[in-house]
Amino acid sequence: MEPRTTSRRTFLSLSMGLPLGAALAACGSSGPTQTGAGGGTGSTGGTGGGAGKATYWYLSVEPNEGVRRRAVERFNKANPNSTIATTTLQNDAFKTKIKTAIGAGEAPTIIWGWGGGGLRSYVQAGQVDDLTSWFDQNAAYKDRLFPSSFGAATVDGKIYAVPVEAVTPIVFFYNKKLFDKIGAQPPQEWGDMMDLVKKFNAAGIAPFSLGGQSRWTNMMWLEFLFDRIGGPEVFQAIYDGEKDAWNNPAAIDGLTKIQELIKANGFVKGFSSITADSNADQALLYTGKAAMMVHGGWTYGSMNTDGGDFVSGGSLGYMNFPPVQGGKGDPGNTVGNPAQYMSISSKATPEAKEIAKKYFLEEMNSDAQSKDWVSITQVPIVKGIDAQFGSSKEGPWQKFVYDTASNAKSFQQSWDQALSPTAAEVLLDNIAKLFQLSISPQQFATNLNEVIGK
Repeated sequence: MEPRTTSRRTFLSLSMGLPLGAALAACGSSGPTQTGAGGGTGSTGGTGGGAGKATYWYLSVEPNEGVRRRAVERFNKANPNSTIATTTLQNDAFKTKIKTAIGAGEAPTIIWGWGGGGLRSYVQAGQVDDLTSWFDQNAAYKDRLFPSSFGAATVDGKIYAVPVEAVTPIVFFYNKKLFDKIGAQPPQEWGDMMDLVKKFNAAGIAPFSLGGQSRWTNMMWLEFLFDRIGGPEVFQAIYDGEKDAWNNPAAIDGLTKIQELIKANGFVKGFSSITADSNADQALLYTGKAAMMVHGGWTYGSMNTDGGDFVSGGSLGYMNFPPVQGGKGDPGNTVGNPAQYMSISSKATPEAKEIAKKYFLEEMNSDAQSKDWVSITQVPIVKGIDAQFGSSKEGPWQKFVYDTASNAKSFQQSWDQALSPTAAEVLLDNIAKLFQLSISPQQFATNLNEVIGK
């Protein structure tokens, strides 16, 4: 999926205020592609950059890949003696290769990623540079970015990554035509959702689409339920490693509610065999097979591209996840990924590190790159970017994303990125079992409590 780290005491406070998030990329073409991006040569790392050169790997999925590629091309054209060589990989291949390279001390100069727990593990292993003083020296650059983006870039009060790219909260999508068909309105709270499940099932329409085989798609439901029922403090305690934090009554309530939804046939039949990477879950929504879907904001673009006139014709509805009656969480809170992140390998040469820092200043979060992100209907993590949305047909969607993220009192990073890789894998495995009804809410909590703080 595509979306942890910060001083444990400041995780929540750093997530308050203005937005942040990043477009999560889906799987792309197979295998790595090496490009010179304007003069450089493909590289698989190993030195962190040679003389006059830095290295950088990123995901190979369009249209995001194009934005990243053009940024490197602009930089290399302006700096012919200090270029960046790039390597592009699909999502899963990237995750495997970057971990292996970092572990072997052969990472690219610029380490692109999701921040959070993964970044923390790199920091603990001494594999990335502390950028705190660099940000102090470039305060104007830092001030342009959404404050909440720095939470997942921070470890024990120090900044180890540059927040970059675009904000992407998780969104409650719905098919307006199907709602009109049964004469229903979007849900105002959890009870309304359960009533809609009955109505849509009676009409022979799956209430919710879900690519459950991907596991992280199921996780988004729990993220919202924990927040809406108990507030962001529930996951904060888990993140802080508090003993038995998964046994919080709000957590058990959320786990119970999701199984009640499953037992009520709230999700499309066979959801555990549907993958998100294939976009099959999105297709169920825009083809009228399912009425609703909780998914990342990045799906708007693919539904717009693949769904015929579903988006352009005004059939797609979207809103923030509704509150749970009696819950403590602010209904304006959101979840997702605060930003994408770039770190500098501690193993890179001094010259390569300077090239990377120059690239950050000249291209990352620049006006040119921000316009590029806006052109593909994404929302950069730059303050005031909403002034560029204009009156285009995508403007209302972009404004919704910007307002959702910027007005949220808490923008909680995706759990599988906020937790350590070890805990995240146990989390995803148990989420799959929870949704398959093969374990109870209490068993889920017990299993996750065993890996708290690990």
